[in-house]
Amino acid sequence: MNDWLRILDQNVLVPPHPQRARQPLKESKAFQCVLKCLDGPLIKQGVLEVLSEVGCHLRVSLFDVTYRHFFGRTWKTAVRPAEQLPRQPSRIVFDEPVYFHTSLNHPNVVAVVEVVTEGRKRDGSLQALSCGFGILRIFGNKLESPTSASQDKRLRLYHGTPRALLHPRLQDPVEENRHMTLLESCSLQYVLRPHPLLEPVFHLLPENLLVSGLQHIPGLLPAHREKGDALRKPRLQKSVTWYLDNLFFTLYPSLEKFEEELLELLISDHFREGGIPLDGSALEILERRLCVGVHNGLGFVQRPQVVVLVPEMDVALTRSASFSRKVGSSSKASSGNQALVLRSRLRLPEMARHPAFAIVFQLEYVFNSPSGVDGKAASVTSLSSMACMHMVRWAVWNPLLETGSGKVILPLQGGIRPNPSHCLVYKVPPASMSSEEQVESGTVQFQYSLSPEGHLDTATGLIHSPEAERQPSRRPPTSPASPPAPQQGLAALQDSPVGPGLSLSQLAAPPRSPIQCCSATPSSRQPDSSERPLAQEQGLPLEGRISHLEAQLNQASLVLGASVADQLRELPFTPVHVPIVVGAQARSSGSKLSRASMVLLQASGFPEILDANKQPAEAVNPTDPIKFNPQKEESDCLQSNEIVLQFLAFSRVSQDCQGAPWPKTVYFTFQFYRFPPVTTPRLQLVGLDETGRTCSGSLLHLLVLTGKDDSSEAGPPGFQLKYLVEPGFLKPGEQRWFTHYLAAQTLQIDVWDGDSLLLVGSAAVQMKQLLRQGRPAVQVLHELEVVATEYEQDVVVSADVTRFGCVKPIGVYTVVKGWLHLTLANVGHVCEQRVRNSSSLPPSRSRVISNDGASHFEGGSLLTRGGLRLKNVVQAQKLADVDRELAAMLFTHTQHRSKGPQGAGHEGDAVRRRKLERMRSVRLQESGGELSYRGASMLAQQSIRAQHARDLQVIAAYRERTKVESITSALSLAITTKHTIHVTLGTAEFFEFALRNPHNVQHTVTIEVDNPELSIIQDSREWRYFKDTAKLHTPVEEDMFHLRGSLAPQIFLRPRETAHIPFRYQTFSVGQPALVQASAELRSEKGTDAGWPQKSSAMPTKHAKVVFRGSGGKPIAVLCLTVETQPHVVDQVFRFYHPELTFLKKAIRLPPWHTLRGAPVGSPGEEPPVHVRCSDPNVICETQNVGLGEPRDVFLKVASGPSPESKDFFVTVYADNWLATPVQIWQVHLHSLQRVDVSCVTGQQTRLSLVLRGTQSVRRVQAFTSHPQELKTDPKGVFVLPPRGVQDLHVAVRPHRAGSRFIHLNLVDVDYHQLVASWLVCLSCRPPLISKAFEITLAAGEGKGANKRITYTNPYPSQRTYHLHSDHPDLLQFREDCFQVGGGETYTIGLRFAPRQSAGEEEILIYINDHEDKNEEAFCVKVTYQ
Repeated sequence: MNDWLRILDQNVLVPPHPQRARQPLKESKAFQCVLKCLDGPLIKQGVLEVLSEVGCHLRVSLFDVTYRHFFGRTWKTAVRPAEQLPRQPSRIVFDEPVYFHTSLNHPNVVAVVEVVTEGRKRDGSLQALSCGFGILRIFGNKLESPTSASQDKRLRLYHGTPRALLHPRLQDPVEENRHMTLLESCSLQYVLRPHPLLEPVFHLLPENLLVSGLQHIPGLLPAHREKGDALRKPRLQKSVTWYLDNLFFTLYPSLEKFEEELLELLISDHFREGGIPLDGSALEILERRLCVGVHNGLGFVQRPQVVVLVPEMDVALTRSASFSRKVGSSSKASSGNQALVLRSRLRLPEMARHPAFAIVFQLEYVFNSPSGVDGKAASVTSLSSMACMHMVRWAVWNPLLETGSGKVILPLQGGIRPNPSHCLVYKVPPASMSSEEQVESGTVQFQYSLSPEGHLDTATGLIHSPEAERQPSRRPPTSPASPPAPQQGLAALQDSPVGPGLSLSQLAAPPRSPIQCCSATPSSRQPDSSERPLAQEQGLPLEGRISHLEAQLNQASLVLGASVADQLRELPFTPVHVPIVVGAQARSSGSKLSRASMVLLQASGFPEILDANKQPAEAVNPTDPIKFNPQKEESDCLQSNEIVLQFLAFSRVSQDCQGAPWPKTVYFTFQFYRFPPVTTPRLQLVGLDETGRTCSGSLLHLLVLTGKDDSSEAGPPGFQLKYLVEPGFLKPGEQRWFTHYLAAQTLQIDVWDGDSLLLVGSAAVQMKQLLRQGRPAVQVLHELEVVATEYEQDVVVSADVTRFGCVKPIGVYTVVKGWLHLTLANVGHVCEQRVRNSSSLPPSRSRVISNDGASHFEGGSLLTRGGLRLKNVVQAQKLADVDRELAAMLFTHTQHRSKGPQGAGHEGDAVRRRKLERMRSVRLQESGGELSYRGASMLAQQSIRAQHARDLQVIAAYRERTKVESITSALSLAITTKHTIHVTLGTAEFFEFALRNPHNVQHTVTIEVDNPELSIIQDSREWRYFKDTAKLHTPVEEDMFHLRGSLAPQIFLRPRETAHIPFRYQTFSVGQPALVQASAELRSEKGTDAGWPQKSSAMPTKHAKVVFRGSGGKPIAVLCLTVETQPHVVDQVFRFYHPELTFLKKAIRLPPWHTLRGAPVGSPGEEPPVHVRCSDPNVICETQNVGLGEPRDVFLKVASGPSPESKDFFVTVYADNWLATPVQIWQVHLHSLQRVDVSCVTGQQTRLSLVLRGTQSVRRVQAFTSHPQELKTDPKGVFVLPPRGVQDLHVAVRPHRAGSRFIHLNLVDVDYHQLVASWLVCLSCRPPLISKAFEITLAAGEGKGANKRITYTNPYPSQRTYHLHSDHPDLLQFREDCFQVGGGETYTIGLRFAPRQSAGEEEILIYINDHEDKNEEAFCVKVTYQ
């Protein structure tokens, strides 16, 4: 422990400048710098006379010239004697190598070498004097040249001390500054070269740490040659694997009091910093996280593992006996003190046998926060999902090298003591509160064991270590019943999530800064520390569960797991696609409108929602918790549910100059339950007066139905839809599925621009508030964020997941477009029709199906189709009406006479012809009284008699031929069992069939299944898994079935024996209704009520049949299944826009396991298995094996169709080996667009043409774009597209910012609002060359702005015309957008800076373009708003 503390204290690094740290990370490069000798008379004679024992050494530090910032740690050489010999030039030989690696690959990152002389004064004290310094350019040299890299170089030295580099007058280039004075005849000889041999040991050396080859690095073997230089050819020490079990934390005085005091201090800090009182219920603990990693004194060897701790009482009922906390092995804490428990095993494979290697535990708490930690109000994007993290305790354990297993009790550390993460930690109680039984800061207790290959002996020990004292003891001999020792490759039981995966809090919490860590002490945090959530920094919403376009994230570095097999190993799969992270759970937001705006909204005249007694429905707060009681819903006397959706208003955010303009009309698309997909009519946005502006700067627009002439219809505003879900609509037993749908499902609503047909954004709303729970009617008003996502093109990214696990999106811009004001209501009604008999209802959800009821035959007609008769009374029916096949045979002669083959052979046509013949005969008989037709009538009667005779012959032959089959079918009803199951997409429905052998002889029964979605469970492990899940206690048999390859399985039955046959039904197809893209708009006659969309998108009913045949091939039992498909839950919706006729290849990253519903508990050494299935067989969907602890990605490969088609499919993700229940269900929309690639310069106009091809008729069309400020079209407005003609659409692109991104361009029929063509414009923008830069400071707030002037000189000899543009037209306007200036003359450009509300900095670019709109010059104005 002393070695680890000493190394930790001696190697504290100063982090790089925050501005430099925020830049994109690059690959770290290793260097070796050999400081050879120092030449020149550096030491003056006066120094030698004053000081004795004069020596000289060099100091090397890293310095950032741009930000004038020293970082890293200063490294010193050994002291060399400095004695000047007469008649010889002065030279001091060092010949010491220094090694380091850095990712700050920038020319302004340099190494500063200082020459220091030290000696003893006359009083014996040591004095050091700076004799000069030099600036060594690391990245300025061409290090890629091997010849130049190996050559010696001379470093010039300057007068003074390196502290002079901090002076603001020393601007870059520093070497050419007039204040720098060279030391004549003095230089330092050195060699700087890349050192790739250092790359395998990067994990042992922190970045920007200067170390000597003579310095001993923990984890490296000492050098036996090369003059003791261990880093010249470094060799890693052999690692061993440690396992930690039964880990729990005890906090003082108790967990409840500790967390209560912590929350009180956080609330107090929030009030002191922001001045806003905070309710105690608004702040709660989201997670208790533990970071465990191996530390070698210099840094963490690998990224610390992140696991989630839970209170002991929460898992007391679910943990098995082997994980129960034993009383005798617990600490001496009181029985009432609850501990934080880790239910899994930790595996640390990076340990080494070195005294400086230690295991570090860091306990962190994650809190939600209603506003920013710096006291400022949070943005509306992350208002309800901010999170902040604080480190509260930490501990370190330095294991003994000779112990193999044992128990450890460590005290927890806190307060201002230095810790491995160099963060402020929550305070500790005063030492006076500690005692022999309690440690004031708490304890951590765990059991440890060493991997088998790492054991030195069989010693174990109980370790109680306030001061790291240990008491080894002997372990008793292992009995045969004892569990074996942990084997190689076994890891944590996945009861708790394990590994460096991301938790929900890491997606919401801000990334840690090297300087200011978010785990600061609440009572002593710096007031200027800001902790913005990742959602606020990146614009990533955590509210909705809809991700549009592509959210790209950095790849994670993979860890190669160890394998003991001698055969070839498959390397861990390295993903080549940037993954998309699955979003968080959607939650309804609180009220964002002001009270004045709410008054205007309520006074707009929306239809009032009334219950069955004409009373207003009860209003429910969307943030209130819902207590769902299924029995209460089933016993409700109001069995009819009228679901009402009222679209009230759409409030917008402040207009962004770079964003799309606010739409004039919108429409919505969604699908509720199994009703058809809905596309609402176009709704006009009618703005309120200025008092409708909310506190956040958004404007409220009412939704009003538009007429045929695009004018607002008379009547109340808003749009209302009603769905009546009553027992007559639901199938038997479907009521509980509908209740579960409301409780668990989230309704996804897409908002579209009614004119341009572009997607404005999407919203998600939970429907659990619609559960009435015995109330007559409920209604809830939601304000939903409408989120839109823009993304750049795919870029090559290295594995740069940040150190603390926060994933940084690249090229993703997620914007809140506005808020949708929606009212959901559920009105109960008394069921009008009689409830069906209980006999028609399906039996209870028993997992065991018996065929005891089908034991006798009740008789019946041979041609009767359907079930058995309940009564012995049968109404006579004609044979042709009963059997369609017979009806088709009876009228074959009419088919031969018919003209053409149309309808021939169809049973329905045969029935129709038979009825026509009967009608013709009736008419002939009615006309028999007329003498003129009497002869014809007699001939017709003779023809009818002849036809009847032929029909009787056909009937007799047909009955004789089908007699055996009909009798067999009728008798089979006696052994047939019918059963109905309800299934959802991807979920395996498990049941057992009790098969009984009715004979007195044994049988080998063959099981035949006619549906591929129904299968027999043949693996006993799978059978046992489903039985445990269903809590079924029937016996499980091993090797039950005789398998014969592709043939049907067989089972042996003794006489009169009953065996349980396990089945599973699982479907991955969604059926035809889910694939419907466009549905008819719901039109209302008057008002805003769209009526009752009662036409159900009936989920397809499927059938499956299982025949059990005995030894002779005769059936002994038949099982007929009716499969009712129910709607499924959609956890995430992805919408991709991709070029047509190409392959979309995407990776979607799974969220942390503990955030998924139904996440399983794994076994030691295993990670949760990941399996995926897709509803579309033409889509390739798979996962790959990755390293232990690495995040999991789902890879999709989809072929896009022609533009503008779209493809929809579902992806189900499983976390168990048997694919029982999906933990995630994703819906993916793929839109195929025509791709157009444009390469351009920012601020400069680029022109191109697109070819338009007319359709079959004349259309009035108009072009719309998602970025009208950057892309303009000609013709600009509405124009006529001739039929079958070809016309050019001219496009002009002027991008406002550099980079690669996409712009959508739609060509819309303005009369019918149909999409004629669509393009995906892929921009690749280069920044212009900045010729001048300016700085200006303005006051933020409601000011008047400022007027400034700059000059521009025409460099040409002739008169020129120039055009002015800006990338921020909302912040900067010009006095004249165009000006003329003579040759060589100077023109003054007038600038008008508009005020901005918030403080900060903004860089505004000014483009000066010529008459062809080509960029001549570009100026940069840095505006500071204070």
